[in-house]
Amino acid sequence: MSKTRYVVRCQECGYLSPKWMGKCPDCGQWNTMVEEPMEGKSSLAPRWKLPPQMPQKITVVPTVSQKRYPTQISELDRVLGGGIVPGSLILIGGEPGIGKSTLLLQVSSNIARSVGRVLLVSGEESTGQIRMRADRLGALSDDLFILAENDVEVVQSQIQELNPALVVIDSIQTMFCPDISSAPGSVSQVRESTSSLMRLAKRRGAPLFIAGHVTKEGSIAGPRVLEHIVDTVLYFEGDKHLSYRIIRSVKNRYGSTNEIGVFEMKAKGLEGVEDPSVMFLAQRSPEVPGSVVVATVEGTRPLCVELQALVTQSHLAIPRRFVSGLDYNRLSMVLAVLERRLGFRMDNWDVHVNVAGGVRVTEPAADLGMALALISAYKDSPLPGGLVAFGEIGLAGEARFVSQVEMRLREIAKLGFKKVVMPAYRQAGPAGVMGELPPIETLAIGTLKEALRVFETRGDS
Repeated sequence: MSKTRYVVRCQECGYLSPKWMGKCPDCGQWNTMVEEPMEGKSSLAPRWKLPPQMPQKITVVPTVSQKRYPTQISELDRVLGGGIVPGSLILIGGEPGIGKSTLLLQVSSNIARSVGRVLLVSGEESTGQIRMRADRLGALSDDLFILAENDVEVVQSQIQELNPALVVIDSIQTMFCPDISSAPGSVSQVRESTSSLMRLAKRRGAPLFIAGHVTKEGSIAGPRVLEHIVDTVLYFEGDKHLSYRIIRSVKNRYGSTNEIGVFEMKAKGLEGVEDPSVMFLAQRSPEVPGSVVVATVEGTRPLCVELQALVTQSHLAIPRRFVSGLDYNRLSMVLAVLERRLGFRMDNWDVHVNVAGGVRVTEPAADLGMALALISAYKDSPLPGGLVAFGEIGLAGEARFVSQVEMRLREIAKLGFKKVVMPAYRQAGPAGVMGELPPIETLAIGTLKEALRVFETRGDS
């Protein structure tokens, strides 16, 4: 008998090492090195050989217009950039129970009705379980084929025989290649299964959807190289115990990476929310200290969300800082500016900051709203009703100009808000914006200290 040889592989980036190490020298992650049997020569290498190509001048290469398949789910089409590109590989990740399988089944049914055959491969559910969900969602179609299988070679043979217009794999962590001795879900299996399916999808020009589980840190389980292989990476966000879901694009070779799609989970599946700002502000109480509305932009969509802050006396040696939906480093910077430039000392206070509705705000335009919410919570004084704030804060305490002001102001006016706190216009700012909008009282500030004037209307100093 031949002796089995082992290697140590990083479960985060796929780095190989002859011995175990506590920290991966490639990605720097701790406790990700796992011993695995050494891979033999895989039989899943492409069995076809294309003729060699000669270099061509880019000016003589013909222009190819990519035709897209609309999913008939407007919010998903927005995130994808208009629809599914033939031959593309799309990875969608999210926590268990958040709605990945439901959305993929809805997409499969819509494509089967409008384009042609769709093969849905499930390694987690039986065909009977999928039929039960399809009955509930109304996602039945004669061109929708279901396969309960984990073997990648069997899946490949069925794809070649059926020649579908779309292939859905749910999920990639359950797939395995027989020639690799490691367990399903390991780095080797996930990487080889994805690469094998990608080669077949690219060769046939059929788009491929892959569902992936996420780790406790929120990233897709498996090596980071998986995100480099695929064309598009989508993340499901939101609390699975609530009815609202958000899909965010973090990589897209065929569209913007700043778009988000907002969905609501209903009895008939996920339905797109056309006006998410109204949804995020539906349960807001304006007369509560520490609450402010922030105008943010995600891709081509303006959003008004509620930002909440709570400041309480700390009984610990090191006060706690809790952040949900915002960048922790931005909160630390805003607290430092408030202490140094305005004199608000919060070093003995616990600080909690939250974006209501489960949405995550990534742009610095939320700095001004965060600062006003913290001051309001610290003074225990609510901000004036109907107030919206947006703007970046610099380390000197200045309010810095942000882009797409006109888009933000139009969304604010549409929702009926009457007062806006924002940085003063710079040379690059749009001109004549307010003349095209309903009357909005604008407080243009140059420094964060000037923003304190909003509290004077309530008699606060």
